[in-house]
Amino acid sequence: MRISVINGPNLNLLGKRDKSLYGSLTLTEIETGIKQRFPEIEFSFFQSNIEGEMIDRIQISSGKSDALIINPGGYAHTSVALKDALSELKIPVVEVHLSNLAAREDYRQVLLSASVCNGYISGFKEKGYYAAVELLKDIIENKGGSF
Repeated sequence: MRISVINGPNLNLLGKRDKSLYGSLTLTEIETGIKQRFPEIEFSFFQSNIEGEMIDRIQISSGKSDALIINPGGYAHTSVALKDALSELKIPVVEVHLSNLAAREDYRQVLLSASVCNGYISGFKEKGYYAAVELLKDIIENKGGSF
């Protein structure tokens, strides 16, 4: 099983950003934790602060991966282009946010990208990625069946 993980803007600053919102781990530490927790899965990790680079990576993930985890960061609330790219995928997608968006600013309540994903996870810091992997494994192993 192959899962792509795409992280968006400012996630390269994890470990330095507000730890109460985003946790204390760096992005590299989160990636290492995912690989250690799921050694049977082949992961590809990508992070960019550039919307177009993320879209390019989304477009190629369908042919290279069985599923996608995306943390689009702030683009989740603003990017129609990112939403459109995700809507074209033929693989399952789970959106992850480290912070609890429901407890944050009003503008963070609109999730354009999540509307075209199988679902989203918010507020569990790095554990959200682990949950996303578990959910995607279940979707793939049950061939798209419901939970």
